[in-house]
Parts: sequence; structure tokens; C-alpha cells
Amino acid sequence: MPRPSSRDRILDALERILVETGLHAVTLEHVASVAGVSKGGLLYHFPTKEALITGLARRLADAVEDEFDQALRSDDVVGFFLRTSVPSSEDGAVYWSLLAALRTNDVASEEARRLVMYCFVRWAEILREHIDDPVTAEIVRLVGDGLYLSALAGLPMPDPALLDEVRRRLTREANQSP
Repeated sequence: MPRPSSRDRILDALERILVETGLHAVTLEHVASVAGVSKGGLLYHFPTKEALITGLARRLADAVEDEFDQALRSDDVVGFFLRTSVPSSEDGAVYWSLLAALRTNDVASEEARRLVMYCFVRWAEILREHIDDPVTAEIVRLVGDGLYLSALAGLPMPDPALLDEVRRRLTREANQSP
């Protein structure tokens, strides 16, 4: 397996710092140290803290693009959306930290905000394209967003069997919409 690029190591280090310590611990020096690169090496890829946060937002948006492609190729867009609405605990911590960073005006670029907003908006578009009834499409979106934000906030999640039944029922409703 090839060694990750310096850019990827830097973004991995940023994720690790955000998850383990929080946004307050993100400095260019600290990220460079954790990434095992010189500060000059970090500055080559990310000249500011804002550029770092934007880089992370871009990487996460690229990952979600892959999810969009997978969902569109699947036979069950609704089920796919609802399954991926519950991030793993590690992903959830990264997303939560990124959302917190986006709320801080001094480190979040407009581009980073736009990239994250795009992810939510694009899912809504995909659901509306695949569910005839706009009310059912909106219910599915709201359930998925609620699951996602609940997982990010560390709130109690429904029992897995109940969550599977919610997924099945919403998929059935979406397939039966007029």
C-alpha cells in the first residue's frame, strides 16, 4: 500500500487533533508536528488555518460524492441514504468537529461552508428525484438528517432492530408514493 501523500497526512493529522482535542488545539505548528511534516511543508499545501479547514471540508465532500454515486447505482436509494445517515463513531467525531469549525467565523471559509451545505442539498435533490411524492421525500430527508445529527451529537440512537424497521417502512412508503 502506498504511503499517503503529505497533503493526506496533514488532513489526517487535522482530523486526529479535532477529534482528540478540539478546534482550539488546531495550530499550523501542531498540525505539522502531528503530520510529521515541516511547517513549510504544511504551508505549501495549506497557507492558513482557514485553508486547512477548507481542505478537510473538500475531502469530506469528495467522500460524500462517492456515496452519491453508490446511491444512484443502487436499487435502494432511500435505504442507502438512511444507512449512511448514521456515521461511524470516528467519522461522526470528525464531522462534528468540522461543523463546529464552520460555525467559527475566524477559521471557516465561505467555500468550506458551501461544500458542507452542498452535501445536504445534494442528498435532498437525489431523494426528490427518486421519490415521486415530495412529502415522503422530505420525511425521508428529515429522518436521515435527524439520525445524522443525533449521531454526531452523541445522542442515544434507536435500537438497531427498530432502526431497520424505520428504514424498511420508509423505503416501502417511498416506493408506493404516487
